[in-house]
Amino acid sequence: MRKKMVYYFGGGKAEGSADMKMLLGGKGANLAEMTNLGLPVPPGITITTEVCKDYYKLGKQFPEGMWDEVLEGLRKIEKEMGKKFGDKENPLLVSVRSGAPVSMPGMMDTILNLGLNDETVEGLAKSTNNERFAWDSYRRFIQMFGNVVMGIPHEKFEEVLEEKKREVGAKQDVDLSAEDLKDVVKRYKELVKRETGREFPQDPYEQLKMAIKAVFDSWNNPRAIKYREINKIPEDYGTAVNIVAMVFGNMGETSGTGVAFTRNPSTGENEFYGEYLKNAQGEDVVAGIRTPQPLTKAQKTSQEQTSLEEEFPEVYKELLKIRDILEKHYREMQDIEFTIENGRLWMLQTRTGKRTAKAAVKIAVDMVKEGLISKEEAILRVDPSLIDQLLHPMLDEEDRKRAKAEGRLIAKGLPAAPGAVSGKVVFTADEAVELAEKGEKVILVRHETSPEDIHGMHAAEGILTARGGMTSHAAVVARGMGKTCIVGAESIHVDYDREEFRVGDVVVKKGEVITIDGSTGEVFHGELKTIPAQISGEFEELMKWADEIRTLQVRVNADTPEDAEQGRKFGAEGIGLCRTEHMFFKEERIPVVREMILAKTQEERERALEKLLPMQREDFIAIFEVMNGLPVNIRLLDPPLHEFLPRTEEEFERTAKEMGLPVEELKKRAEELHEVNPMLGLRGSRLGITHPEIYKMQARAILEAACICKRNGVEVLPEIMLPLIADEKELHELKKLIDDVAAQVFLEMGVEVPYQVGTMVEVPRAAVIADKLARDAEYFSFGTNDLTQMTFGLSRDDAGKFIGKYVELGILKGDPFIHIDEEGVGRLIEMAIELGNATRPGIKTGICGEHGGDPRSINFFQKVGVKYVSPSPFRVPIARLAAAQARIRQLRGEL
Repeated sequence: MRKKMVYYFGGGKAEGSADMKMLLGGKGANLAEMTNLGLPVPPGITITTEVCKDYYKLGKQFPEGMWDEVLEGLRKIEKEMGKKFGDKENPLLVSVRSGAPVSMPGMMDTILNLGLNDETVEGLAKSTNNERFAWDSYRRFIQMFGNVVMGIPHEKFEEVLEEKKREVGAKQDVDLSAEDLKDVVKRYKELVKRETGREFPQDPYEQLKMAIKAVFDSWNNPRAIKYREINKIPEDYGTAVNIVAMVFGNMGETSGTGVAFTRNPSTGENEFYGEYLKNAQGEDVVAGIRTPQPLTKAQKTSQEQTSLEEEFPEVYKELLKIRDILEKHYREMQDIEFTIENGRLWMLQTRTGKRTAKAAVKIAVDMVKEGLISKEEAILRVDPSLIDQLLHPMLDEEDRKRAKAEGRLIAKGLPAAPGAVSGKVVFTADEAVELAEKGEKVILVRHETSPEDIHGMHAAEGILTARGGMTSHAAVVARGMGKTCIVGAESIHVDYDREEFRVGDVVVKKGEVITIDGSTGEVFHGELKTIPAQISGEFEELMKWADEIRTLQVRVNADTPEDAEQGRKFGAEGIGLCRTEHMFFKEERIPVVREMILAKTQEERERALEKLLPMQREDFIAIFEVMNGLPVNIRLLDPPLHEFLPRTEEEFERTAKEMGLPVEELKKRAEELHEVNPMLGLRGSRLGITHPEIYKMQARAILEAACICKRNGVEVLPEIMLPLIADEKELHELKKLIDDVAAQVFLEMGVEVPYQVGTMVEVPRAAVIADKLARDAEYFSFGTNDLTQMTFGLSRDDAGKFIGKYVELGILKGDPFIHIDEEGVGRLIEMAIELGNATRPGIKTGICGEHGGDPRSINFFQKVGVKYVSPSPFRVPIARLAAAQARIRQLRGEL
């Protein structure tokens, strides 16, 4: 039996439902669900995602039988609407929209008003008694179809429209008369012929076939591919195609269209929030071409505005009821699209609404308190990677006041996505990428963004648009990306040709720095100071729930008291990696370090180390004081010694002068230390074996600092970690060295502190012999950066040049330096834990590589029994939430 390819919905019944998203796409599944809920949804059909996959397998051909099912569905729509597709008297028009299983706003293509031609437009005008509306719909159709299906740049149609408006003195599209629009249609058709060499297609069935193909093709357009790449959406999902009876918001003053959220998508407040445009179609709102009006009276920011609540009170009441139905049914904040046709409300879409991290947290916490969801569901609702938004800096209030007093507040728009950022102004997405790749911070400034700008939006620190509302493309995509964004800053006049924008007398050129505050909508000339965010309110509450549930500890990677303090503020339960070499790079210490490295005898080296000892001791005292009562895992010197030596001629001359050595002698010594492959050379514990005095000094500094702190009433829990261990005898020798130093220090100071000696597992051989290492090692810390590098035989500094291609071809599931490679590196970790536990039951194990802050990797670490992860300070809250989610999934049997 042939599989069903087309599903119908209409008249209060649907063949699909919300749980069929993988087959019907998000849009189709939810249209079916709303129909089954008895909501006013125009009838339509959904062509499944399976058809999309078959279309590509067949070399971009429709599978056999699909078209017959489409025609059968069209007949049902005709019957429900009392109109006929292609009819000259009472034509049925349809919209053709994409709908992937995962929401991809604006990334794929939509065609409205399909079915219009030179004859049906006359029928539409007669049947509706509205000639202007009919010709407005026809010009819109040619423009969208010409762009999406026939590949004519959108701007060329806009130029024709703008030219006509200038000729007749029309300020907006709605000011054009029926006769004006007839002329626009004529010019549009001439443009199509000029650009493509063919007439605009007049057969509605041919139009429909071409549109379906275009939607399938749009699954692999560059912006959709980029969006999937950024948001980790599998490319084999495919898109469904929704063919729905058109209802018209552009029929005059009693019609309109809008987008609404059941809660505020920026703040999370439990308030109906959205925008609408009178006498318009949906694309006018989301494309940001006209700045819309607010949905509610409470949303109004000026007396000139007219809310939907005031303009269409009965429709608003009905919409409020639907809001309540949808949110209770889905138990989630919804993003809805609607059209009002001559006073009648139609629902065109509902989906889980994209929101800022702040809103996501507030909505999740509020819904628990409202009894809609459980704490576990609330935790799972918040994407850990979004938490980064909540840690975005905010403007320093004093600096904000000062900037305002100086007249540097130049514009204000709608606060679409939070955070405060400064950057150089650029006007194209390509420029944003180019400068960002050079390490520059940029703000992308546009009239309005389009899906083609996706790569530039991703590269930019923030986005500023002159047009559009809170539901425009820029706002929705920026929120999803966690980018600071301001939209609808109407006082800004963007001039692409001159590469500048103007606000009154103020001119801001490309390359000049501006600051935007996505929480207030304010735009400032120049750079303003920012302050770090704080964990408080609903965020703090959600994190408490997460901490109650998670079993995986979260520490922090910190080399300074400042980093340690930041990590502790964000909830870190200790330090998982303190790199001692970072302390050596300080300006006043590097000469002493070089003296130690370049020493010709052990005595000379020990003299230099004696100078370093008090410096290191003070470092550890400061960190122990901040982490009072929490464990601190300190890694002894790890990098190759050549990293501390001069590299340029200027540095050699300066260093030689400081050390009282001839330049040539210094160069010769540096040459002697040179290694062909230093990352696999004399570094880590090999330094401790060949130059034990270095590790003796570091162990003494740590333990003396611990004793001093204990005397001062500070609780210290030092852990001393040996890096790059590959052999049990190597580990045994160095542990004995540390234990001997400890005994000596405790005797000298008359104080003892508990301490542990452990090892980094970062060489594959260490994982394989972990049972032998566990005889001496009291804990394992997996250095997943090096373990990945050595397991793959990849240089993490160079792999970026080709890893993308491997991911694109499906050779790798993702960059192994971002997400743990479960099959290889992960198996070594799992093996090391099993072997370690066999020798030392319950051995403490942690992750101190970058993977410790990656939610996907944290799922794996939970599964294999790692005891703690240790990311950088600003990723600590992300790791806490991800660890709670991993535990919930584990309890549900989903890991």
